[in-house]
Amino acid sequence: QVQLVESGGGLVQAGGSLRLSCAASGRTFSSYVMGWFRQAPGKEREFVASISKTGVNTYYADSVRGRFTISRDSTKNMVYLQMNSLKPEDTAVYYCTVGRGVFDYWGQGTQVTVSS
Repeated sequence: QVQLVESGGGLVQAGGSLRLSCAASGRTFSSYVMGWFRQAPGKEREFVASISKTGVNTYYADSVRGRFTISRDSTKNMVYLQMNSLKPEDTAVYYCTVGRGVFDYWGQGTQVTVSS
């Protein structure tokens, strides 16, 4: 059974940093794309970042490009999201996801709150 567990969320002041981690289990994910989405209160879930199965290619939403960095450790089935220069508008529940073609599996999410 596939399971994704996020960690690293919390409360931080604007301009601060957080590093989210996601532990994937249940199979080997070296052939899967891994990514992060987020959902703010009253808004739809939106794409944040993704990383190819090899880790060579990364993609970012315009709103986070230059501030967030996604990375993965396929030997540990882990994906990370380093978030710098955080803004109040980054406040959301952040979800880890993996898939091949489409994102098939999702974690439960971790709350990130950025105070102004």
